[in-house]
Amino acid sequence: MNRFGATMDMSRKHLIRCMLVVMLMIAAGGLAKGCRHTERTPDFVSLDDILQSGEITFITRNNAHCYYLYRGQAMGFENDLAKAFADFLGVRLKIKVAERWDDMIPSLLRGDGSVIAASLTITENRRRRVAFSDGYMPIQQHIIVNRGNLDIHRAEDLAGKTINVRRGTSYHDRLLALQEQGIDVTIRLHDDLPTEEMIRQVAEKQIDITIADSNIALLNRRYYPQTIVAGPISDKEYLGWAVNPRATQLLDRINTFLRSVKANGNFSRIYNRYYRNVDIFDFVDLRAYHRRLQSRLPQYTRIIKEAAEKHGFDWRLIAAQIYQESHFDPAARSWADAYGLMQLSPKTAESLGVTRLLDPAQNIRAGVRHLKELYDHFDRAYGLDRLLISLAAYNIGLGHIWDARNLARRLNLDPNRWHSLTETLPMLRYHKYYKNSKYGYCRGTEPVAYVKKILIYYDILKHKGIEYAARTVPQGPGGRSKTWNTAAKWSLSAGTD
Repeated sequence: MNRFGATMDMSRKHLIRCMLVVMLMIAAGGLAKGCRHTERTPDFVSLDDILQSGEITFITRNNAHCYYLYRGQAMGFENDLAKAFADFLGVRLKIKVAERWDDMIPSLLRGDGSVIAASLTITENRRRRVAFSDGYMPIQQHIIVNRGNLDIHRAEDLAGKTINVRRGTSYHDRLLALQEQGIDVTIRLHDDLPTEEMIRQVAEKQIDITIADSNIALLNRRYYPQTIVAGPISDKEYLGWAVNPRATQLLDRINTFLRSVKANGNFSRIYNRYYRNVDIFDFVDLRAYHRRLQSRLPQYTRIIKEAAEKHGFDWRLIAAQIYQESHFDPAARSWADAYGLMQLSPKTAESLGVTRLLDPAQNIRAGVRHLKELYDHFDRAYGLDRLLISLAAYNIGLGHIWDARNLARRLNLDPNRWHSLTETLPMLRYHKYYKNSKYGYCRGTEPVAYVKKILIYYDILKHKGIEYAARTVPQGPGGRSKTWNTAAKWSLSAGTD
């Protein structure tokens, strides 16, 4: 080979080397870009990202326990607890409603949200995919049957029976475990049918048996009194929030928050907003109430709505109070000579300008006005406390409420909290307490029971609207669920898997 050929060969080799270097550099750059892209993929949002963005997204479901809109306001136990956590972090709350139960965990792992808050039971199967917070509410799985079914009491009684549950739930897992234990149950699985809907189907004898967590079961029996909450089929379990397994700092902050709200009483306040008196159940009374909502209430709905709107009350609250007073009977008369739908005394009626005490329209308008006058007395109490104190005053009289508030002060209790008066009102039955009060002896257990019953009736009326709202949740483009920024707070119109 001559010198010229050797030089050309060396140049060619050099050119090839340069091309290889360039290709390697391009490849390395692509890999680096790929790595950077992987790091930026929104499958994991850290606590620092949340704090920097000023927003946290919770994934939940549209039902009476998690999230719903009531009179244009975001409500629900999980929603309110999530809002409290967002406030704890100092960020905005964003809600993403999952279209299907099975969508929630994949949505979390894709990075569509940072936390699942959907009354989710902590189970070993789920722990393999997500990390759970500390349990915030103990529950047990219970058998739900129709009141006419007297043969089902415990897990062993399910042998040979068909049980309807939603696919992929802790109920499904538990029934599989019962099968492994030798209990021959047939499991009929439903795709994304809410537990509340299956309880309704049991009540109406469309299906025979379903399973529900105790918080859902006890609350829904007041909506569907034809059902029985039979024995448990599980040990105690816990509901928890779920996060991406990599979100360790966020999980630590959630657990700190849960400890904090349980210690300062905020958790109890949120819980009582939705599950207050859930253990109180009177089948005969509630069955009659449901019937009279159909047969009697419609005659007075227009008048109730007008009077309630005029004075700033939720008409459903007024309807609940009327039922507690008179069972929607316009001719009702009490042992204490109170009359009509809102059980006005002749003296009170006269002071309010009532000329025909048994006239439904006059009676309702005067009764709501009287409640508003009582409400105006308690301007140092707020929100639900103010409303409940006013209802108690309607029942027992303003003077006894002042006595109960004064006694609360002497006992270092907050006189502007209804919880304080539930302690001091019953104490006014005893001489050692009422002897120093201005208005004397008081049958103080009665207003406490009165308020409890009104809240139960009110909750049932609200549930009828919530049920409708849950079936008509707004949808985003392409059928995807929208997200809402929420700022839930308690007011007269606020409501109480």
